[in-house]
Amino acid sequence: MIVVFGSINIDLVTPVERLPGAGETVLGPGYAIHPGGKGANQALAARRAGADVALVGAVGRDGFAETALALLAADGVDLSGVARLDEPTGAAFIAIDRDGANQIIVAAGANAAAEPDALRRMPLGAKDVLLLQCEVPAAANLAAAQAMKAAGGRVILNLAPAEAPAAALLSSVHIMIVNEHEALVLAQALGWPERDPEATAQRLDAERGIAMVATLGAAGVVAWQGGTRHRLPAPQVTVVDTVAAGDSFTGAFAAALAAGSDFAQALRHGLAAGSLACTRPGAQPSIPYGAEITALAAESDRTQ
Repeated sequence: MIVVFGSINIDLVTPVERLPGAGETVLGPGYAIHPGGKGANQALAARRAGADVALVGAVGRDGFAETALALLAADGVDLSGVARLDEPTGAAFIAIDRDGANQIIVAAGANAAAEPDALRRMPLGAKDVLLLQCEVPAAANLAAAQAMKAAGGRVILNLAPAEAPAAALLSSVHIMIVNEHEALVLAQALGWPERDPEATAQRLDAERGIAMVATLGAAGVVAWQGGTRHRLPAPQVTVVDTVAAGDSFTGAFAAALAAGSDFAQALRHGLAAGSLACTRPGAQPSIPYGAEITALAAESDRTQ
């Protein structure tokens, strides 16, 4: 089973001709409301990729809560660990330009009070995987990671949004997933001079025993795991928007590992899922299902 401890949001998304600069107002024609949040997105991505998934987090008692949970419930994610709090359901305000690039502001709401109590009550074991991100309190993330590590399961940390991870958290992490900016923040937090994501990945693997995956957008992915380098290109797709591409990668990657795939094959499934998410608008509505992930991953294998 995959347990995701993380944020649950409502996304308010507006298309714009170009993203605004500091102090600038840019008009959009309208907006759409989608369920989102990195925790919820990754839980849905792992579930659609074929894994059994439980989500632990928090929403408010407001009108946004049911919308935020609707697609998760429809696809069979276990939501019994989601608390209902007096704080408002978290929200993200997203602008997407004509090239698919985005700017995102997140209001934490109930996510700022999320606790892993439900995770501690689960019968965790060595076959389980915990997915963490950085949209819930750091102390709660640490408690969740320590609970999974004590149970013998694997802990995957997606260092997003980018922040310096505590040393205690790093000691409980087995796999780190970052983009290029997050890789730089990680290196700086560790006091390392490396600026290239691959160099940071190689050093984290060698010195800390933490496998690291760096997603590189259209350039694919580079990773180091157990002293082995993995470098894979991304499938070629037509980009509509990039929202939830990273979450789709992470969820599908974790699902493949939980299903017994080796590290390289899990990377291929993650890349296929992230690429497919770029071809559709929205966060959770863009997350692909297992059959199409498998098909694109197989096609990529044939063309490489």
